[in-house]
Amino acid sequence: MEDLVIENLFNGNRELQIQAATQLSKFGSKQRHKLAETGIISPLISMLQSQDFEAIEASLLALLGLAFGSERNKIRIVKSGIIPVLLELLQCQNEEIIELSMAAMLILSSCKANKLIIASSGTIQLLVQILNLVNSDPKNVIHTLFTNQAKIDAIATLQNLSTCHQIIPLISSSGIIYTLLQLIHTSEKSSDLTEKAMSLLGNIVSWSENSISETTEIPGSIRIIVEAMEEGSPQCKEHAVGILLHICQSCRDKYRGLILMEGVMPGLLQLSVDGTWGAKNMARDLLFLLRDCSDYASTSKQSKHELMEQIMQAIDADGEKVNGTTLALVQEMINKLNI
Repeated sequence: MEDLVIENLFNGNRELQIQAATQLSKFGSKQRHKLAETGIISPLISMLQSQDFEAIEASLLALLGLAFGSERNKIRIVKSGIIPVLLELLQCQNEEIIELSMAAMLILSSCKANKLIIASSGTIQLLVQILNLVNSDPKNVIHTLFTNQAKIDAIATLQNLSTCHQIIPLISSSGIIYTLLQLIHTSEKSSDLTEKAMSLLGNIVSWSENSISETTEIPGSIRIIVEAMEEGSPQCKEHAVGILLHICQSCRDKYRGLILMEGVMPGLLQLSVDGTWGAKNMARDLLFLLRDCSDYASTSKQSKHELMEQIMQAIDADGEKVNGTTLALVQEMINKLNI
């Protein structure tokens, strides 16, 4: 069976190639990885250039199977020239092909050896362009073809690439910051999409002062991040508070007032007692940076400032071990702060 698959991929007609690619997808991982040694990646990539959606789908599924769990095969596939082909497929008129192509780009970008090749092939610019079109123009055909999963995979691909410091400048200068903020603003805050977008934004913001400046200069950016911190998933909240902390740490005098004016305190205090371990620590660090807010508090707001100080004292007293009584007390004070 394995020899027949190899023969049909290299020398078969359209139907036999599709059958061989389909059969390859059904093999176990050991069989697939063994067959990869025979050079079958090359005819599979040729199938991607056939303009035949059935052949393309069969090939993509086979290539995904070869790449899954094998760094060696991920490298082989990229070295065989798949990235420009995938970029073309991402612009086709077939929803299934777009989603499979995006999944392939995601899994290939997870390999460290592939990141620079992928980034230098125009991938970043195309993904940002697509995400902009998807988010800004509902009438554009790409809006209906690019599924929610494809959007998540696109952001996750950029996230994979952003773990390489040499690539972050390319990502940061691509206009992605505005795109991510718009996606976060228009998406459900508890969604996977928002979580992925916030994670990528965190990587970018932590890279340079320019990224921080670009983020804060976008109208409504701090409010968008604060809303994600208040309404997002636990991991999203952790990413959001991390971004706010990084912004404030970069220049406390410049950004403390901007953050305070967005009503960050109730959500931040809540996160400091019931967030993830990382979120709690970052929330408390940010609270200390924002704590002396007398410059931004009018006399009429002094009671809220004093209330915040009481909450901080309760948190300080128990540190990481917030017991039920303290938690209830803090919750009651946070509720008062919200009034």
